Amino acid sequence: MIKAIVSGVGFGLVLTFITGPVFFALIKTSIEKGFHAGVSLALGVVCSDVVFVGAILFGSQYIDVSDHTKVIAGVVGAAILFALGLYYMFKKSEINYENKVPSGADRFGYVLKGFLMCIFNPTLLFHWTVVIGAASTTFIVGTPHRSLHIAIMFLTILIIQFGMDTLKAFYANKLRDKISVKFIHRLNEVAGIALIIASLVLIDKLVTHFVFSAPAGS
Repeated sequence: MIKAIVSGVGFGLVLTFITGPVFFALIKTSIEKGFHAGVSLALGVVCSDVVFVGAILFGSQYIDVSDHTKVIAGVVGAAILFALGLYYMFKKSEINYENKVPSGADRFGYVLKGFLMCIFNPTLLFHWTVVIGAASTTFIVGTPHRSLHIAIMFLTILIIQFGMDTLKAFYANKLRDKISVKFIHRLNEVAGIALIIASLVLIDKLVTHFVFSAPAGS
């Protein structure tokens, strides 16, 4: 039990500090819209992680997805990431200095944004595949209560990730009074560029292969 918790804490800390488009989006949202909006975005990220884990652990047992389908899904995901990147780059900047609590509809919108930003990012699927592989190696078949240990490990990872994202939102929110709208505009541009780069890297991995070679077996 302790081993599962320690492993979960370790992987949770590693995953939460992997800098990417979601990191910039979380910081930007927390500064621009306030702490509550940042936490809502983080909740959407955690929901997407739950879907990833469930799909890998259970979906692969019942659904055989062809390589062609994976490429199509990846291209669609890249297009969505690219569109989000353009949106951030040209989005009008504003700061919620009063830190108003978002309405129910707005809160749901932030949750949905965090969910979609991650669910269409196959890089995160790769990260979770690696973690699940490590869990299977740590708790090999035949280990007493193996399923329970793996479940505790993943639950710990999700709790750590959400807790760390909440801390990011909290401290980013504290900086809001010291930050100008111009800085937020620059942060929007950085977040947009990060999303666009992620989409182009994904397209190159799946289709063009100018920099990255084709995945094995494709």
